[in-house]
Amino acid sequence: MKKYTDINDITNISQTINEAIQLKKAPFEYKNLGTNKTLVMLFFNASLRTRLSTEKAARNLGMDVICLQINNSWNLEFEDGTIMNLDTSEHIKEAAKVIAQYADIIAVRAFPSLKNKDLDYAEVIINSFTKYANIPVVNLESATAHPLQALADAITINEFSTNKRPKVVLSWAPHPKALPQSVANSFVTMMQLLPVDFTITHPEGYELNSEVTKNTKVTYNQDEALKDADFVYVKNWSSYKDYGNILSQDENWMITQKKINNAKFMHCLPVRRNVVVEDAVLDSDNSIVINQANNRTYAAQIVLKQILEELNT
Repeated sequence: MKKYTDINDITNISQTINEAIQLKKAPFEYKNLGTNKTLVMLFFNASLRTRLSTEKAARNLGMDVICLQINNSWNLEFEDGTIMNLDTSEHIKEAAKVIAQYADIIAVRAFPSLKNKDLDYAEVIINSFTKYANIPVVNLESATAHPLQALADAITINEFSTNKRPKVVLSWAPHPKALPQSVANSFVTMMQLLPVDFTITHPEGYELNSEVTKNTKVTYNQDEALKDADFVYVKNWSSYKDYGNILSQDENWMITQKKINNAKFMHCLPVRRNVVVEDAVLDSDNSIVINQANNRTYAAQIVLKQILEELNT
């Protein structure tokens, strides 16, 4: 693997999932693979699971790790030909190349603005680092995608599935803030590659990008979608068509125990209790959100392992 900015960078999904599960059994088996290699992680936005799991994964492989929490303190310029006489003080062309001298792999986390759809979906930040750094780049969540989370989700479904073709449902849920489509986009893309019966359910107006959903079944009837589900993945996202806006906060879309019955409950976390999902679901034995969070380490580790193997050839 030369980089991991998109799910399609994985050449064999099922093999990668199985290798990640094997890593869980012996996480330090490849400790020498990352010796004298450095991972630099750049966080334009705050992180808990992504930061800790990726750093742990890198250290499991023997890598050194440098983390830079950028937030709004580092104003990079991304446009070509711009006259930098305002608030940007460094261009991505220099910044990416400089960082690449300190790193063997760069990992970047940068959320969308949710104001300019074309700009967000152009993935300027992650694509600029990929273009100018000339070393492998890993997507720790970008404006439109979260491929590490999707890989962890796939690992979790594989571990907990009792059917050859489980029914998996992605359900929208209410949230007081406007959230990105990143997690939903990547989960949809991943499910399209797996042997699952997959359905998306959400209120009208919350359709995801049709280039992402393609021919995936979509219904506005949540109860119909959840019937006989094996896995229910819940996530809020703001409107794609009316970009970044909250069109509904309908409490009836909150996930309850009655709705999902015996299905396994999934969420990427953090989750707002009794807004997105009721306590009874999160505190039940059918909640596998902590297992998902644990698998974030092994999703990151298998990706880093495959990149390091490519670098070491």
